[in-house]
Amino acid sequence: MRVFKFGGASVKDAEGIKNVYNVLQRVGYEDVLLVVSAMGKTTNALEVVIKDYFDKSSSLQSSVQEVKKYHNHILLDLFEDDTHSVFTAVKTQFNDLDYFLAHNKSPNYDFVYDQVVSYGELISTTILAHFMNHMGINTQWIDVRNFIKTDSNYRDATVDWDLTHKNISKNVKRKTLNITQGFLGSNENNFTTTLGREGSDYTAAIFAYCLNAESVTIWKDVPGVMNADPRYFENASLLNQISYREAIELAFYGATVIHPKTLQPLQRKEIPLYVKSFINPLLKGTSVSRGVNLEPYLPCFIVKRNQLLISLSSIDFSFIMEENISEIFSLFHEFKLKVNLIQNTAISFSVCVEDKFDNFNELNAILSKKFKVDFTPNVTLYTIRHFNDSAAQTVENGKKVVLKQISTETMQIVTSE
Repeated sequence: MRVFKFGGASVKDAEGIKNVYNVLQRVGYEDVLLVVSAMGKTTNALEVVIKDYFDKSSSLQSSVQEVKKYHNHILLDLFEDDTHSVFTAVKTQFNDLDYFLAHNKSPNYDFVYDQVVSYGELISTTILAHFMNHMGINTQWIDVRNFIKTDSNYRDATVDWDLTHKNISKNVKRKTLNITQGFLGSNENNFTTTLGREGSDYTAAIFAYCLNAESVTIWKDVPGVMNADPRYFENASLLNQISYREAIELAFYGATVIHPKTLQPLQRKEIPLYVKSFINPLLKGTSVSRGVNLEPYLPCFIVKRNQLLISLSSIDFSFIMEENISEIFSLFHEFKLKVNLIQNTAISFSVCVEDKFDNFNELNAILSKKFKVDFTPNVTLYTIRHFNDSAAQTVENGKKVVLKQISTETMQIVTSE
């Protein structure tokens, strides 16, 4: 079997749904399992619903209504007959959402989050499956929650691989087009869970692993994986081949290539992953697989903006030792600051971090009791894999370099612009 993953951008409107049909006509759909995300920005819209729910806001009904209107508009664009069974199927799912919001008693934000956002994927796949049937492609709609079983760590659930493998290998029909949801699973009590960051890609990898699939293809609005973000670098080039190891290295430094948790099950069975264009589906795209590390062999640029550079030094000029570093990292973890670069000397310690939750001021108050703390906000961290002098110059020209670190394969440069 082949596993295809279509993200939210590929199914954001009626034209997107029609294009998925066209892609399948061109690349084939027998022995295919589709993993599909919520449509467009639906997850964001459902996060507004959750916020209004917890705030007990009078806007709750209107925020739910916005999600309903968005999907109903797509339905009316796809199906001329508004008595088609898809309208009833989608209405039933929205009724279930309304019922949950009216009757839920749990104050657990993460639990509520998973129950509510899941409707994005459930509804998108329902619409897609009905449209494929309408166009003459027989489909099997799968509720992924009956297949991928997890623990109860809502919003970042861990997969029960033994039970999941048993469910998928025994119950997925071959020789048909299967359509299921990305991002979702369920726990032992059948409450919905979600798989965390890049969850839909991970779902595709889970099914591929359990089905011994021939390949996984992630369909995007770009021709494949580029060596740099075209928004920041001119002349970004397509990478034809990336090894599993190199893709994990790139992801570690922040490249939005493929999340390591997606690659790990594929690597274990050497299942190739392709990143291809849903606009030009017959182009080769990028292959992430066993083989050459990188082809063509080019410097790869990763940019992380809005970083915070923190420098800690001992107040009494004593060494910063292991116990100090251990304490510092424990605090970073507690205050949810993601560390992207580390550099230390005998009496100082510098880190470039991401303060996504605006916790640094509180952390700084604690650190300042033991260390001299200097910090520079809004710096940019550039990472260059397979760097050369020309690549470094590309990054450094016209910028103030405040920190640079070089290892065998990787150069990291922090700039304040």
